[in-house]
Amino acid sequence: MVYSYRSALVDQTERALWSVKNVMDCIPDTLWERPYCGMPLWKHLYHMLHSLDQWFINPEVYTDPPFHLPGLNDLDTPSPTPLSRQTLEDYFETVANKIRGYLASLREEDLLCCPPHSGDSRFLLILAQHRHLHTHLGVLMGFIIAETGKWPRVLGLRDAFPTQTYDPFF
Repeated sequence: MVYSYRSALVDQTERALWSVKNVMDCIPDTLWERPYCGMPLWKHLYHMLHSLDQWFINPEVYTDPPFHLPGLNDLDTPSPTPLSRQTLEDYFETVANKIRGYLASLREEDLLCCPPHSGDSRFLLILAQHRHLHTHLGVLMGFIIAETGKWPRVLGLRDAFPTQTYDPFF
């Protein structure tokens, strides 16, 4: 099989998005507002999703989601009102669809070019967001594992995407 950098990015991004959704589904309601490192769990999730939304495509040409307030994505700034699970599930779907559309529009030769007003290549922005995403995904998984004793399922390099009902935990 012949691979391109673009096809590898598409595949690994789909696997990452699947894993994010599964980890979100594994968060017990009892942990949603529980503080970890001084911030509620939902805020750690929002920070991860907001960064993915802002930085994956072009951080210089970006609009915050309509519910965003100043400091809402900052893990050092308390938020007066929590975001609901439904709000973050809807936001995840919006971000995932935006990323899928973006990747579908990219050509191999676009990867080493910088998007408008950015000094970073598209490839660097995507790679950096995979790094950031997986760091925070691991943190969220750690919170879940510590509280439930269960390890959320993620997709490995060659794992098949589940097509039927599955156990969300390993």
